[in-house]
Amino acid sequence: MRNLGLTLFAAPAKKRAMKNLLLIVAASAALVACEKETIDQGGKEREIAAANAAKVVLPPSIRASKSYRCKDNSVVYIDWLSDGSARVKADKAAQATPIKVGQPGTPSLKGDATAATITYNGQSCKA
Repeated sequence: MRNLGLTLFAAPAKKRAMKNLLLIVAASAALVACEKETIDQGGKEREIAAANAAKVVLPPSIRASKSYRCKDNSVVYIDWLSDGSARVKADKAAQATPIKVGQPGTPSLKGDATAATITYNGQSCKA
């Protein structure tokens, strides 16, 4: 009878161990399947991102930021950009107005980032 009792208690423990083992194997298989799918999609996404990245054009960088005092005692703040244009502000907190230097139809600006004196709207301004 003792052998019979031990056999009855051992069977449920073996079943639980088998269930746990099957769950671990199933979870591992699912993870492996997910990994393969993610790797395949990741390669396609990288190719698309690389193709789109080549189309991006960055805005011009600021070469110099200077403030100028004009003949009428007004102050003008100018950000000189790397593409030859400039952004003009009436004060430091104001929104900048982009200007193409020397282009007709825009407020006239003559000079560059290295000049000590510029001409803005017909006035001479010093750095």
